Amino acid sequence: MDALTLSKLAVKHTQNAVAESLYINYNYDMTKPVTFYGIVNERCNVKCRQCEYWRLKEYKDEMTIEEWQNALLSIKEFVGDFSINFSGGEPYIKKGFVDLLAFGHQNGINCGVTTNGYCMTKENAAKTVAAHPFNVNMSLDGHNAELHDYLRGQPGLFDRLSKGVEYLRQEQEKQGVKFPITIKPTINKLNFRHLPEIVKWAEHIGATTVNFQPVNRWTRETYEELWIEEEELAEFEQMIELLIGMKKNGAPIMNSDEVMRLMVPHFREEQAPPESRPCRVGLRNFWIDTRGDVKLCDEFPVVGSIKEQSAREIWYGEKAQEIRRQTVGCGKLCLITCVSQKTLLDKVAMGLKLLRN
Repeated sequence: MDALTLSKLAVKHTQNAVAESLYINYNYDMTKPVTFYGIVNERCNVKCRQCEYWRLKEYKDEMTIEEWQNALLSIKEFVGDFSINFSGGEPYIKKGFVDLLAFGHQNGINCGVTTNGYCMTKENAAKTVAAHPFNVNMSLDGHNAELHDYLRGQPGLFDRLSKGVEYLRQEQEKQGVKFPITIKPTINKLNFRHLPEIVKWAEHIGATTVNFQPVNRWTRETYEELWIEEEELAEFEQMIELLIGMKKNGAPIMNSDEVMRLMVPHFREEQAPPESRPCRVGLRNFWIDTRGDVKLCDEFPVVGSIKEQSAREIWYGEKAQEIRRQTVGCGKLCLITCVSQKTLLDKVAMGLKLLRN
C-alpha cells in the first residue's frame, strides 16, 4: 500500500460523502459503492465460539475463482479504483484464493483478506506477499495461547498465527512489498480485561494496527458465556478509556474514539444514538456472499446477483433503491467493522495508520 493508492481511494470516499449528503437531504441518488466485501466461503478450519459457520450442516454454494474475477472486473467497470476485503469462513482453504489476490493486483484492484492465520505457513506467506495484497487482517482474540486457542476452538492456533505474522514480515522485507498487517480482536466477556495486552502483543510482533470489534449475539456461547453483562460494563468502560489513552499516546489502534465508546451501549443492546444517525451503510457498502448474492447490509434482503447482473445494474436497481431508503431509517447500533459509521476524518486517520509499515 502506498500514499498514491490511498489518495485515489480517499477521493472516492470524499466524492461519495457529498453524494450521501445529497441523498439524505434531497433524496437525490448520485451514490456509488465505496466499500466492498467478499465472502468467498463459509467453510472453516477452526471452531470459534462466537461463530456458527463451522456448525452448519450444509454450506452455501461457492463462486469459482473465475466468477470472482468477473465480479471484480464488473465492479471496476462501474466505480474505477476500489478496494475489497475477502473473508470467510477461512479464505485460505478455498483452492486458488491466493491467485484471486494476484489477479486483483494484476488488474489494478486492491484486494485484502481477513484470515484466522492457521494457513499462514512460510510458503503461503511468500505467495501472499507476491500477490501484493492491499492488506492482511489477522483475527486474534487473546494475548496468549490459552485464551486465544480456547475462544477460537483450535489448539496451537495462537502460535501458528504468531509465526504467520513473522513470515509475512520476513517476506515483505525479502520481496520489497509493503502492506499493512492488522490485528482484529473480537471483544467479549473473557478477553476485555486483556485488550491492552493484545495491543502490546501486536506492537511487539510487528503488526501495523489493531482494529477492535465487539462480539455480536449469534451462537449459544454469545448468550451464555461471551456477552459482557451490565454488572461488568463499568469495568469495561474503564478499559475502553484506557485504550483511548493508549491510542493518544501512540498505540496503533485504528478505531475512532467515538466507535470505541459506543461499545458500551452495544453491550446494553441500545439503539444507535442520534449523533450516529442516519445510517449510511446502504449508501456505500457492496457485500457479496459466497454465491454471488449482493447485499447493502447483512440485516437486509439480497438486492441482486453479481453472477447474473453487472455491479452497476445491481446498485441502481429497484431492490437496491428500496433497501437504501430502509437502511437510512434504521436505528440499530452496528459496530462490526464492516458497517460501523466512520467520518471522513476517521478515514483520514485510518489511512495514516495504514501507511505505517
